[in-house]
Amino acid sequence: MTIFTVGFSLLAALLHVYIWVLESFRWTEPATRRTFRTSEAEAETTRPMAYNQGFYNLFLAIITLVGLGLMTSEHGIGSALALAGTGSMLAAALVLVTHDRSMARAALTQGTLPALAVLFLLLEL
Repeated sequence: MTIFTVGFSLLAALLHVYIWVLESFRWTEPATRRTFRTSEAEAETTRPMAYNQGFYNLFLAIITLVGLGLMTSEHGIGSALALAGTGSMLAAALVLVTHDRSMARAALTQGTLPALAVLFLLLEL
């Protein structure tokens, strides 16, 4: 297990915990609306969906963190979990940018750390 694997996986998980907070608890706040480019009315309408989506981000972070925790004792299981978490994060970023090219910056923000984590996890197999 390299410092790069742990570092990028941990940072990806922490970023997705932050996204969980934004989507699930701060969705209608002005700063969050600016980040996600939504109006006040859109934020109110999409609040239940964002709340749910935020928890998806949290669950991906948890899967990744549990995987990292298991890598010292159960390397194969830990690596599989970390790869499932970070791979899903990366896939979500790719879905975002392929659905709407104007979201390229957001997809890059969301997907760079998981992409690097996936790379280093795969190099360790």
